[in-house]
Amino acid sequence: MSQRTDPGAFKRRVLIVVENLPVPFDRRVWMEATALRDAGYLVSVICPTGKGYEKRFETIEDIAVYRHSLPPESNAGLGFVREYLAALWHETRLAWRVRRERGFDVIHACNPPDLIFLVAAPFKLLYGTRFIFDQHDVNPELYITKFGRQDLPYRALVLAERLTYLLADAVISTNESYRKIALTRGRKRPGQVFVVRSAPSLERFRPRPGGERHRGGFRYLVGYLGVMGPQEGVDYLLHAVREMVDRGRRDVKVMLIGGGSSLADLKALAGQLGIGEYVEFTGRIPDDELLERLTACDVCVNPDPLNPLNDVSSMNKIVEYMSLGKPIVQFDLKEGRASAGDASVYARPNDAQALADELLALLDDPERRETMGETGLRRMREQLAWEHQVPTLRAAYARALGTGTPLPLGRLGSEAGS
Repeated sequence: MSQRTDPGAFKRRVLIVVENLPVPFDRRVWMEATALRDAGYLVSVICPTGKGYEKRFETIEDIAVYRHSLPPESNAGLGFVREYLAALWHETRLAWRVRRERGFDVIHACNPPDLIFLVAAPFKLLYGTRFIFDQHDVNPELYITKFGRQDLPYRALVLAERLTYLLADAVISTNESYRKIALTRGRKRPGQVFVVRSAPSLERFRPRPGGERHRGGFRYLVGYLGVMGPQEGVDYLLHAVREMVDRGRRDVKVMLIGGGSSLADLKALAGQLGIGEYVEFTGRIPDDELLERLTACDVCVNPDPLNPLNDVSSMNKIVEYMSLGKPIVQFDLKEGRASAGDASVYARPNDAQALADELLALLDDPERRETMGETGLRRMREQLAWEHQVPTLRAAYARALGTGTPLPLGRLGSEAGS
């Protein structure tokens, strides 16, 4: 699709750079992009390609999306290095292209990794471009979680994070734990750090009928939505399924929605555990089907284990479950409890048997499930939904641009056209 928007019609222009997922598949980044567009910004995005998002350039709802390829996904150290180097090359060349074609006053960097400051630094030095750091992950904690050591690569990650904070005119944190890290390790002032939670819009992420056909004849359906990576704890969930089957519970199906670098290994583990008939791996699926499937679930689960990363991270799946009015079972983590509150029950961390205990207890208590689901949905409507996050996003931009006050809600009128 060709560009329809005249860049000269806007006084404020933003370039969002994200390496982790393609846009608009990355729901948080896409919601940020559309919210900024609705506030009068000309928005451009640089992101990787992905399944279903192969076009190198397209304009979607007046947002220009520039995509680039990356090496195959890998959990190995050298694989990460190849990915990061390739991403930096493509992000840099595309940033200069965006500047020529559309321009930008702000670069909004979404980690991981904490290397996008290298793309932004020349523009800040040469043109005074403002830089916003949108911290989706804390990479030093991620490294400790994966490798259990604080060696040279760990220190390099701490340095990259520190330099990113140093360059940032404003920091967007996804929760209070990340904000505390920005204030302490990042040495940012309180007025520079803004908590914008990852949460769906209730207008878009809402129940959709038609998913009962995926139940497959089972009485109960348990849903998981998320990345299938080495630190997501899906292996705990598979062992919990084995535990439930061993207790004679053959009326429960677990549906796992999502893709990732560990998907093949998890399928193999399900085979080794002999639970293939009780679990379904859907892979990545379109949003309409995703909503159908989750709507049909009796309980949704978050098996992220307790570790230095997960304890301080907010998981998108939690608020997505709550948006659909689903009761949740998860391990007892600090930010997981902060998000879900009474909409979840909390199992002893990193214990598949405890996870099975809580799942079965909740499945066998329909009244409690209904109450918890209503509690979660009410919490979303009143506090957490994306609609509640947009004013803080706009405040972060006001701070970065030095305007003092956010742009008004809705498209700019005479200012946008002047």
